[in-house]
Amino acid sequence: MSKPKAKRSEFVDPAAGPVISVRFVLAVLLIVAGIAWIAYYYLAVRVDPTAAAPGKPGGPAFMADLANWNYAIGFGAIMVGLLVAAHPSTPLGRTPGAGATMVACFLLGLAWIVAFYVFSNDISPVPVMNDLGQKNLMVGIGFMAVGFAYATRWE
Repeated sequence: MSKPKAKRSEFVDPAAGPVISVRFVLAVLLIVAGIAWIAYYYLAVRVDPTAAAPGKPGGPAFMADLANWNYAIGFGAIMVGLLVAAHPSTPLGRTPGAGATMVACFLLGLAWIVAFYVFSNDISPVPVMNDLGQKNLMVGIGFMAVGFAYATRWE
């Protein structure tokens, strides 16, 4: 009888499991796609409402038609990506990663809300926040909700 082939151990932590998994790659892709969606909409498609002579929206036309829904798509992809990464098969879903990601999500949500209130008198110079208005509270609370999802994985 022949010996079974040894697994490639380059990306496997013997105590915790694989470092890179399909779920982790999907989570990273969702997070990066969400950030890219928001950045592209804000920088290339959106029309600046404070401009003296507002121009035409950039392309593609469907993104311009979605208007502020682009932020829901982008932040939704980011948060779904973080939730997908909360599974124990990913490094962020295991005990040390879950605790760190939980705290990071709580602090990011809190910082988002605090920044919104600090700049609430004149929010126009703050990118992305200037378009969201009161919806900034939903973004901050959304990040905190993702933190609670990680809290269920933390031991």
